[in-house]
Amino acid sequence: MSKIYPLKIFVVGGGASGMMAALSARSQGADVTILERNPRVGKKILATGNGRCNFTNVTANVTCYHGKNPDFIYGALSAFDVSKTMGFFEKLGIAPRVEDAGKVFPMSDQASSILDVLLYELNQTGVNIICNAFVKQIRKTKKGFALELEDGRILECDRLIMACGGKAMPSSGSDGNGYDLAKKIGHRTVDIFPALVQLKLEGNFFKQIEGVKFVGTGEVLSGGKTCAKDRGDILFANYGVSGPPILQISRKAGELIKKNKEAVLKISVIDNMTQKELDGFLVRRFKNMPEKSIDFSLVGFINKRLIPVLLKQAGIEDIKKPVRELSATDRQRIANILTDWRFKITGTKSWPSAQVTAGGVDTDQVDPFTMESTLVKGLYFCGEILDIDGACGGLNLQWAWSSGYLAGENAARE
Repeated sequence: MSKIYPLKIFVVGGGASGMMAALSARSQGADVTILERNPRVGKKILATGNGRCNFTNVTANVTCYHGKNPDFIYGALSAFDVSKTMGFFEKLGIAPRVEDAGKVFPMSDQASSILDVLLYELNQTGVNIICNAFVKQIRKTKKGFALELEDGRILECDRLIMACGGKAMPSSGSDGNGYDLAKKIGHRTVDIFPALVQLKLEGNFFKQIEGVKFVGTGEVLSGGKTCAKDRGDILFANYGVSGPPILQISRKAGELIKKNKEAVLKISVIDNMTQKELDGFLVRRFKNMPEKSIDFSLVGFINKRLIPVLLKQAGIEDIKKPVRELSATDRQRIANILTDWRFKITGTKSWPSAQVTAGGVDTDQVDPFTMESTLVKGLYFCGEILDIDGACGGLNLQWAWSSGYLAGENAARE
């Protein structure tokens, strides 16, 4: 690379992928500037992992990702894999700790640690950061690109990296503007919808059980077939249901709803017994307490706030009658609803509640081994703006680091 005239690269967006792209391009000797619409960079990083930032996941592979073509991730994930990511952050000062399901956190348990070391590195290496810089238009020029900011400034560069994020968590600055910019410059987008998000369910009893949490299994069904399944802490809310397993399976629910297909949620409150085994358990339990009311007979077995709702949903009209008067059919219905409680999914919560965007810039028009546009020379993409989204647990940040690294490295090449 010429030392007299280094390539001038702009990175639109100062989130995880944008900062990584900037550092990667700068390490190749380019003159790099981040254009960030917020008053500061890295706002969304601070909210990840409940403020602890699970910055990668040791299980990351193609099966953890979604999109029209999940195989697209191979190029970036091969170039900058989990071990390289952990090594990169260790050099910056982050001592990693691997927790359940392969999630990797900084030992400080502070998301701010990740942002602090990235900012330090950006400053040390001489990456320029311009905040409150909202890009309104992008125009291809003979030399490279001309960017018009909302305040009227026109800035020019040789190469451009689009790291604008998606539409999830708009308070962080991701409002979908990047998709409009990509379309204006000729790129196609795959329809977007919220992912890693809570589910809205049909029913008029959710206020009664709002805040009830239990360890169980959630499944998304369509046409009687299981489309997605996960286990963990499930939490009822006044609109429906939340919790890590619900977020994990929410993408499939959103996809079905977007296609106007049936979307049903099956919840197993008791998931360590089959329906038949549970019925046998209830037979033995009820024999020991024949005079107790049906509702009180379940206290100590399931959350007591769930009991009246579950019994009503099982078709038990008089929940106060003695358990000895319960018929075998009624008991089997209780066993059924505890192992297979079904709800119609009416939708998902909206963008402010979503952790990530499903859909985005069509990867068919981006080179997976360079992250360069196949339509516009010198234009690169990375992070959430692309039609790639991962499961919970640090996988979306890994995609940000990997795609950002690859985009920056290639954008800086002569």
